[in-house]
Amino acid sequence: MAGGTRWLGAMRDALAEAERAAGHGDVPIGAVVVDAAGTVIARAGNERELTGDPTAHAEILALRRAADVLRERSSPAGADADPEDAAASQADGWRLGDCTLVVTLEPCTMCAGAVVNARLARLVFGAFDPKAGAVSSLRDVVRDPRLNHRTEVTAGVLADECGALLRDFFARRRPE
Repeated sequence: MAGGTRWLGAMRDALAEAERAAGHGDVPIGAVVVDAAGTVIARAGNERELTGDPTAHAEILALRRAADVLRERSSPAGADADPEDAAASQADGWRLGDCTLVVTLEPCTMCAGAVVNARLARLVFGAFDPKAGAVSSLRDVVRDPRLNHRTEVTAGVLADECGALLRDFFARRRPE
């Protein structure tokens, strides 16, 4: 877990989001977005079951919420902020180049594609997903040299805790 100790607090926040997702019947995956200052600016857990939305993965929801925060920071209504802060937040809001996504499970292809399209600087994940992981297990979307952006990856942060949450969730759902 080289370099992963820096992300322990954020991963614990993501685990809390995952537990909330399990509480409403969703697969317990949680995500947070951290800005350049190290502040969590968005958080989410899976909401596919809750909302009936197949794209309501924790990563997608957290990225959307982070973009909203960055747009708000750079809007004239939020003009009380220092102009340098507004410029740093990239006024369009969708470019999250100074941000890090911390998620409890290796992202799927859809979410890995969103990481690339959001131009995230970093992705930190906990457990590997051998069945659907698109960051190292099945493919590596976020570091594919054919794409217009590559993201730094830190894998395996609190992997045992992240994996245990998922295993316990599915064990409870399976009939004996």
